[in-house]
Amino acid sequence: MDNQKETGCCPRFNPEPWDEKEICWQNKLFLKDRVRSFFHIPINFGKVVTKNMKLIEESGSKPDEPLMLSDEVSPWRSNLYIEINQEIPGAESENISGTLLAKVFEGSYNNMGKWIKEMKAFVESKGEKVEKLYFYYTTCPKCAKVYGKNYTVIFAKI
Repeated sequence: MDNQKETGCCPRFNPEPWDEKEICWQNKLFLKDRVRSFFHIPINFGKVVTKNMKLIEESGSKPDEPLMLSDEVSPWRSNLYIEINQEIPGAESENISGTLLAKVFEGSYNNMGKWIKEMKAFVESKGEKVEKLYFYYTTCPKCAKVYGKNYTVIFAKI
């Protein structure tokens, strides 16, 4: 029964609104930062998230349920995008616009290569081509363990 309780950290994720959906964003505003990686394994992810969430909360820029996206730039770096509802002075931000296809995956991050192939096949089955992939890790590892599910949403900008 403990896994039915909210953790007070990450909200329980509902995959239904995201799985195999087409989403259109028009100038969706995100705070942008960088995460160092070692062969795509994030090194300072927690530190970057903590720093930016503090900045977002102090500036009053936090939406009710902000999205946090990762964009794997190279084996050594990824961009982190945290949704905000207004510009934050002194912080880098970026607007994301376009049509995206979303698909939910569940399991260990070790499956990421397989999931990316599945996502690309899903996009191709819709007659589209992937322009860029974004990854939405829906809960932190501790909360995923409590909830018993580790969901990742992959967004394909088409």
